[in-house]
Amino acid sequence: MATLDDISVTALKGVGASLAGTLSKLGICSVQDLLFHLPHRYQDRTRIVPLINLRVGDHCVVEGEVTDSNVVMGRRRSLQVSLRDGDGFVSLRFFHFNAAQKQQMSEGTRLRCFGEVRRGRAGLELYHPEYKVVSGDELNPVEEMLTPVYPLTEGVQQNRIRSLCQQALSWLDRYEIRDWIPDSVRLRYQFPSINDAIRYLHHPPVDANQLLLLEGVHPYQQRLVFEELLAHHFSLLRLRQAVQSHKALPLTGGEALHQALLESLPFSLTGAQQCVVDEIKADVQKPIPMLRLVQGDVGSGKTIVAALAALQAVDNHCQIALMAPTEILAEQHWINFQQWFAPLGISMAWLSGKTKGKQREEALARIASGDASVVIGTHALFQQEVQFHQLALAIIDEQHRFGVHQRLALKDKGEQSGFVPHQLIMTATPIPRTLAMSAYADLDTSVIDELPPGRQAIETVVLSDVRRMDVIERVRKACIEGRQAYWVCTLVEESEVLQCQAAEVTAGALTDQLPELKVGLVHGRMKAKEKSAVMEAFKEGHLDLLVATTVIEVGVDVPNASLIIIENPERLGLAQLHQLRGRVGRGDTASFCVLMYHPPLSQNGKARLKVMRESNNGFVIAEKDLEIRGPGEVLGTRQTGLMQFRLAELERDKQWLPEIKALAPALLNDNKLVDALITRWLGDNVQYGAV
Repeated sequence: MATLDDISVTALKGVGASLAGTLSKLGICSVQDLLFHLPHRYQDRTRIVPLINLRVGDHCVVEGEVTDSNVVMGRRRSLQVSLRDGDGFVSLRFFHFNAAQKQQMSEGTRLRCFGEVRRGRAGLELYHPEYKVVSGDELNPVEEMLTPVYPLTEGVQQNRIRSLCQQALSWLDRYEIRDWIPDSVRLRYQFPSINDAIRYLHHPPVDANQLLLLEGVHPYQQRLVFEELLAHHFSLLRLRQAVQSHKALPLTGGEALHQALLESLPFSLTGAQQCVVDEIKADVQKPIPMLRLVQGDVGSGKTIVAALAALQAVDNHCQIALMAPTEILAEQHWINFQQWFAPLGISMAWLSGKTKGKQREEALARIASGDASVVIGTHALFQQEVQFHQLALAIIDEQHRFGVHQRLALKDKGEQSGFVPHQLIMTATPIPRTLAMSAYADLDTSVIDELPPGRQAIETVVLSDVRRMDVIERVRKACIEGRQAYWVCTLVEESEVLQCQAAEVTAGALTDQLPELKVGLVHGRMKAKEKSAVMEAFKEGHLDLLVATTVIEVGVDVPNASLIIIENPERLGLAQLHQLRGRVGRGDTASFCVLMYHPPLSQNGKARLKVMRESNNGFVIAEKDLEIRGPGEVLGTRQTGLMQFRLAELERDKQWLPEIKALAPALLNDNKLVDALITRWLGDNVQYGAV
């Protein structure tokens, strides 16, 4: 028997090939898809609000008589219509109108309108409200139910989607949506059936608790939120199952190399680092692929942990690939690993998008032959032409900058030898527990929660850019006293060209204003060699002040730098600000971070800078970042389809995550249930889990 999932939207009245193509952009191909295209908010059109009771921000229905109608000339020409209902008064303002509309809303006409109340030039106003002329002696009924507002895409109007969803609901009388949640689970949480939940959410009755609906916590919404979170969790567990169904090379031994490296270091491992090293060692000795996420705050020492893991593979005559999202971070790893591994006689190769010609050919040949034990680079490592001889360990730094499918591409590089590489994922962006339980359900998690001894707390100051000259003076004073400083330029535009231009202009101005200081410049459009030379000069103390774009966010370690100025910090996320701030505080001198904003600040901007001023704890900051910006932004995956929930909100709905984590393993063996839920909620986005 056919199900609603099998019935194309073209079966609905008025849906031809063109509209079906537009709907597919919203992930709507079947009648069932349309039923799961749920409202993201509601409007109350069930009652007429007296004009005297209007408040700014209300979305409501009003009715009254036109007392005046004029075209007003200002910065923008507009039609202003005055409406009265006896005791109250409101203005309607239209910036787009024609002569027929002006005529229609002439004095004495009775109008019913729906719109948002705003404060305008003439007091309270409704901008471009929906309206219709009503007859004074007729009974004009209002809506009987709350009006749903649906997510849209270009080419589909709100009324069209409403009408199609209404049609789709009528199909529920003949076909039911399959309820995949087992009865025992539904009873435990007192969930309504899936069909009742769908009907209710498309058309909530007038007496529905609007506050609960608005906040997304109504029982009927939570029934679907639970199912969506479960589908996402299943998709990640499937990914883990698929990877771990392959064999990996057990990497045993390594003690002598470990000991040699540790003895050459000017520091000892912290207890937290040693604990994570032991966890990794236990994982890679097994014949199934390790899938481990190592997270730690800025400066907690993840790189040495990764190096010790790499030695485990070297001792087994295998290869290691270390991939970083930016050239500057990859270069930093190259410098560290060279310093540690060259004395041990370990051969290395470098590969980035900018490696060209003979140099590239040589690198590819050394990787393919196995001559290069450790291969470090950017996303160039998973290009098709890169062939490994025996890849046993893939280390991915700042995983949130890559899609999950990209990290799987490195997994494929090892399969040529019949084995899947162990995967070690590192991040200096602490991931809130909520996100770790959902976005990283396929990974085991280790946390380095202890900073090396001697790390300085960083004092953060928030200043308006009207005090720019004071800040420049502060830089002068710090550098004259023998310390070094960073000056970070940010721009609203995503354009790398504009960011680099801004940094160049700033560097020029600061060179003029601080003639006694040596000023360097580094940005993303410089050649790798130039960047390295500037960074090296800064590290060696030949430069006092380094002007940079956000390319210095990760991986730069200059212990003598004790002051960082970040311009326009309101334009960056909390995690990125925390990363930038972590460039200082690496030596034994008191360190400072100045966040120099451009007023006025939005509420969101104020909230973010307040968090930065009050906390140096990366995990606290990560939780706040998740609250303020949402998971897609925090993970850097807005464009990939990953973590783009339709109904669920991780921060709001986090109470379900432990429940789902406990419940999922028992249901995972029911392939029909798992497939159905993943298809229902993730659709085509599930491709990132393909192996």
